[in-house]
Amino acid sequence: MPARPLADCPRAVLAGLAGVLTDIDDTLTRDAVIEPAALAALEALHAAGLPVIAVTGRPMGWSVPFAQAWPVRAIVAENGAVALFRDAQGALQTEYLQDEATRTHNARRLAAVAQRVLAEVPGATLARDSAGRVTDIAVDHAEFAALDAARIAAVVALMRAEGMNATVSSIHVNGWFGSHDKLAGARWIVRRLLGRTLDDEAARWAYVGDSTNDQVMFAHFTCSVGVANLRDFAAQLQVWPAWITAGARGAGFAEFAAALLDARR
Repeated sequence: MPARPLADCPRAVLAGLAGVLTDIDDTLTRDAVIEPAALAALEALHAAGLPVIAVTGRPMGWSVPFAQAWPVRAIVAENGAVALFRDAQGALQTEYLQDEATRTHNARRLAAVAQRVLAEVPGATLARDSAGRVTDIAVDHAEFAALDAARIAAVVALMRAEGMNATVSSIHVNGWFGSHDKLAGARWIVRRLLGRTLDDEAARWAYVGDSTNDQVMFAHFTCSVGVANLRDFAAQLQVWPAWITAGARGAGFAEFAAALLDARR
């Protein structure tokens, strides 16, 4: 069922939130750059004592400068496989959901699937951020290249035939070996950093996203929010968030943050 306007969300739902989980691309950013309104919203949430954890399909390497600079508790990258966070002394830490032996074994398999995608799907190219990837591969469909729906579907089908998980974000098709996803990564880092069980607090965390690869998160959280550009994927969505903002991308995230902070006053 399509989402309802965020303006209709009861203040009590927003006032009861203990933290925020958010996608990055086209939720906080436009053309891979964080929008000023979204950065200001992150700062306001941080000042209010609300932890914000970004959960993204972007790679570990790409995420490093943002984990250092943005006022977020952590960035969980590569669809749940890698976490970057600052320790008590402010030093950046990186932890992996999979052990080193598993990552080494999977690296060879990932490289083989990537070569098969490039050989078998006309026009397919690896994402430009691929050098920073540790646990997955990404095929560009809308960032610097363009793939139509049929070729996106072909990439997904090939990845899944190889035994991979595969999801489609607003810019990339991501594929990886392992059972983890954005929700598993969020559970892991909330337990690791905050000592809390996310499933026990599903009504007290919001998730904000913009694409089909956010559906597992939309389904799990009572206060799930889509920014307005989520409607670009209406034909592909099977799970809608509870609420949707009037603004798109970073402006939509800022709209959500303002409503949340207003409800807490």
